[in-house]
Amino acid sequence: MTAVAGGCLCGAIRFQSDAMPGMVAVCHCTTCQKSTGSAFALILGMPKDSVAIVGEGLTTYEDHSGTSGKPFYRTFCSHCGSPISGSGDAYPGLLFLKGGTLDDPSWLKPGAHIWCAEKQPWVTIEEHVPQMAGNPA
Repeated sequence: MTAVAGGCLCGAIRFQSDAMPGMVAVCHCTTCQKSTGSAFALILGMPKDSVAIVGEGLTTYEDHSGTSGKPFYRTFCSHCGSPISGSGDAYPGLLFLKGGTLDDPSWLKPGAHIWCAEKQPWVTIEEHVPQMAGNPA
């Protein structure tokens, strides 16, 4: 049974996984703000080996702006520009899917907000959801 399925805006890239996300978080770092063109990114931490990504036009950007000093690989559709995923050596075995690319993201509920030190001041976070200044420890 497919637990997670989605794709880009134009439909050229599709992904699916039988696994459920190990975490659902909102990242407020300035890099996620720039890569999404929004105030934050809704991300699903998935076991990397559980996700199949298919289609024509998946492009990778090697990002060196993170605090770990290690590259972070951001994938996106070269046709429509939709961000799809992110992964890097600082997060072994994990692939971060962009929540907005799911076919049905209505069931997602963030378990945490990360990089709140860089959060836009007008973004409101529910009181009961954990907030971290940077990455989870």
